[in-house]
Amino acid sequence: MSWYPEVLNGSVRRVVATAQNGLEVVRLGGLETEARPSEFRVVERKPMYRLRRYFADEAADTSRPPVVLVPPMMMAADVYDVARDQGAVGMLHGMGLDPWVVDFGSPATEDGGWGRTLADHILAIDEIVDAVHRHTGRDVHLAGYSQGGMFAYQAAAYRRCKNIATLITFGAPVDTLAALPFGIPAGVASRAADFLADHVFNRLAVTGWMARTGFQLLDPVKTAKSRLEFLRQLHDREALLPREQQRRFLATDGWVAWSGPAVADVLKQFIAHNRMMSGGFVIGDRLVSLAELTCPILAFVGEVDDIGQPVAVRGIRKAAPKAEIFETTLRAGHFGLVVGSLAASQTWPITGEWVRWRDGLGPRPESIEEMSYEDQPATETGVSVSDRLLHTGASIAEVGVGVTKGVFDVTTQAVRGSRELSAEAVRALPRLVRLGQIQPHTTISLGKLLAEAGSRSPKAECFLFDDRAYTNEAVNTRIDNVVKGLISTGVRPASRVAVLMETRPSALTAIAALSRIGAVVVLIPPAGDLETAARLGKAEMVITDPDNLRAAESLGLRVLVLGGGESRVLDIEPDSETIDLERIDPSRVHMPAWYRPNPGRANELAFVLFGRFGGHLEAKHVTNHRWALSAFGTATAANLGRGDTVYSVAPLYHSSVLLATLGGAIAGGSRIALTRGLDPERFATEVHRYGVTVVAYTWTMLRELVDSPDFALDASHPIRLFVGSGMPQGLWLRTMKRFEPAQVLEFYASTEGAVVLANVSGAKPGAKGRPLPGSTPVRIAAYDPIAGTFLEDERGLVRECGVDEVGLLLGQATGSEAISGAVRGVFGAGDAWVPTEHLFRRDADGDYWLMDEKNFVVRALRGPVYGQPIVDALGGLAQVDLAVVYGVPAGEEEVAVAALTLRPGSSLTAVDLADSLAELAPGERPDLVHVVPEIAISNSYRPRRSALAAAGLPAPSVRSWYYDPEKDGYRRLTRAVLTELRAQGSRALTG
Repeated sequence: MSWYPEVLNGSVRRVVATAQNGLEVVRLGGLETEARPSEFRVVERKPMYRLRRYFADEAADTSRPPVVLVPPMMMAADVYDVARDQGAVGMLHGMGLDPWVVDFGSPATEDGGWGRTLADHILAIDEIVDAVHRHTGRDVHLAGYSQGGMFAYQAAAYRRCKNIATLITFGAPVDTLAALPFGIPAGVASRAADFLADHVFNRLAVTGWMARTGFQLLDPVKTAKSRLEFLRQLHDREALLPREQQRRFLATDGWVAWSGPAVADVLKQFIAHNRMMSGGFVIGDRLVSLAELTCPILAFVGEVDDIGQPVAVRGIRKAAPKAEIFETTLRAGHFGLVVGSLAASQTWPITGEWVRWRDGLGPRPESIEEMSYEDQPATETGVSVSDRLLHTGASIAEVGVGVTKGVFDVTTQAVRGSRELSAEAVRALPRLVRLGQIQPHTTISLGKLLAEAGSRSPKAECFLFDDRAYTNEAVNTRIDNVVKGLISTGVRPASRVAVLMETRPSALTAIAALSRIGAVVVLIPPAGDLETAARLGKAEMVITDPDNLRAAESLGLRVLVLGGGESRVLDIEPDSETIDLERIDPSRVHMPAWYRPNPGRANELAFVLFGRFGGHLEAKHVTNHRWALSAFGTATAANLGRGDTVYSVAPLYHSSVLLATLGGAIAGGSRIALTRGLDPERFATEVHRYGVTVVAYTWTMLRELVDSPDFALDASHPIRLFVGSGMPQGLWLRTMKRFEPAQVLEFYASTEGAVVLANVSGAKPGAKGRPLPGSTPVRIAAYDPIAGTFLEDERGLVRECGVDEVGLLLGQATGSEAISGAVRGVFGAGDAWVPTEHLFRRDADGDYWLMDEKNFVVRALRGPVYGQPIVDALGGLAQVDLAVVYGVPAGEEEVAVAALTLRPGSSLTAVDLADSLAELAPGERPDLVHVVPEIAISNSYRPRRSALAAAGLPAPSVRSWYYDPEKDGYRRLTRAVLTELRAQGSRALTG
């Protein structure tokens, strides 16, 4: 048969060709293609990078827009020049552009490479943008693939887009937790990233072969397919050569090592805490947010990209609300976006057209469109199930693999929800356990928790201020140095030291240093009655800042000055006893034998706070146990974790800040962001720049944001929760509407005793919620607010109130508290309860509602009139800004008067009042209602009613009304009615 020798010869030739080509692959790592890389010149050479300028001999033409290409950290810079005829640099140059490539080299071969951090890479790109702008005189188009695109975003935000014309990214994820490879649940990934950053990559690095293997394992089917195809065609050299450079790049040449610190930074900031979305990532010690990007952006999205998944890539739309953002969607995987035939036919031509369009050199590319972003369910990645199955199924058919990653992706999502549900319980349980283990002699204090945080995560950020981040290590070092200075001036455990300072890092340091010594912190508000506060707090000396130096010296105590910046100048008299703590050299202080850091026990006094009750300044004593209860309770109720940044606008001396905001953040391991004051513009900027997730408030503070016409914070903000106390119900509802989907967590905490209530669900705006787990048991005792006495039963014991009955809130005295105001024999023989200052009711669901302070209840003849229900009812009107209720003597009683202010452009009628107060019983409604120009606000944003009460009954006007019981409505207040009121009290209104 004539055909047999031909077949045999063909088979022999195939075997010989396979053997020859295989030997070449074994010896040289691949087939010789005779291809040469594009020409380039190294323009800048630094320890961190080499800056390549391609086709430098032709670069004299300044009309060519410069494009800087940034590779991923794990991939060689040659990714942009794998094949000259299809590579990025060659094609962009052919379109009239000036391509530059950043070459970070390999940490394994660079001096100090294994110590490189994420910040080193970002700062290198920052330098490179300046260098290219200097060389070309033009703004730079900054582009990056995968993690290189993330670098581009971060460097541009760091520079605030200075000298950057546009940003171009290829498969660069932004919302890293929205769509993780293999469908890994976000909670699992976050905790795993935290663990790896803290315990693995602080010691190890990722070598080149590890990076290559990890990349290949992300799509094992495709990897197997490529290798099998190569083996099948090994006899056909001509068929293999066109893709040989790409194959060699992916198989061996294209991978470089990652330094451990850089990997840890990426895991910590962008996986565990997802700070590219929330903002607040740290470069050096500077805080940065993608919300500050303002230059145009083009993002390439791979439809079947399982690394830079579409949902993750499109996160830039939400993260950078000020930028004009476009996208191009290609049916490609991760690597196919930048290398191969698809990249040559679409990616690089579109990139060139984009650059030319933005520089006014050509039309807008037809294939780009404005990017939109829609929040996806947790199970959605942006790669559709059909796309993934078709893509994976095709590979299976070609390779013959029966079990694949694609199926694993689909099935994994079925268990995502159950894993996420357990995250809060896992975080909360250790806190509740520790809280339950606190005994009277347990050592627990603010200083101790800060020290524990420093030991656990020394490089983690502790607090943020003036766009700077301070690590746990730096904060604890500063605290220890201040401790030495304080001890050298005579501060000892149990010493009472006043702190008279504005909200700034030095104030936090002073408080923590005193806690670390075991001294008692007497927190004096700078704008308050200083002498009375110092006397009530029994202060022995005072720590102040330069701004309050003169006020501190007027107290007649020894003055210690701390903080104020490097350029401060203190005006201290030569014979003054004032001591500048900043001039004390900690290394020269000999520590006494008695010093043990953080000796404070649970039952010992830690803080003295101040508040006005009944118009008088009173001191409130807070033990370490009481502080820890609020700290761990807040962290648990707010589900605070290491990914949160808690923003405090209120001053540190306010009780809710010290107990809940500061304490909760420390107990939860969250970052604390301090600011210089409440300003809508500053708030909007810092929320994004710091990545604020939780905002602390007091009383009516948020109305300055909610109602400000100049306040600009769009729906992309990272805030998830507002935490505080005293917010009126109307403002609560306006806040949730303005900051949707953020929620409000309202607390009630007594400064003495251990009562902590929290409205965790937020389902009942205005309610104070229920007792927190671990807090003391509470009861509402029957109480006559007019007589000021408890109501007893037939046994002589105080009667406990029933459902919706108003009484005085009591907290059970515990052994961990040094209680001076406990009342014994209340509900049973031998029991002990601590009365609060407030009257409450408990509804049928078990939620507690504040009714009034016991000293401010209106004492009317018809019975007590409580102010808070009236304030809540009036606050429900859209026209009302603030409202207060107070009593004014008239005849033999007090008349209930409600004063309110209106929002700009609003008006109020008697019908509006009647409708808003209709749910209250007639006896619970105010006798008079009047609109006032202003309601005074305290330093803690609490509405003050004392001045209005002192002014007496309101004057008759078109904006003053009285309640007419016969008409069951409100009528305009006249002089005649006012005269009768003064003589007869509320009886004048009943005719």
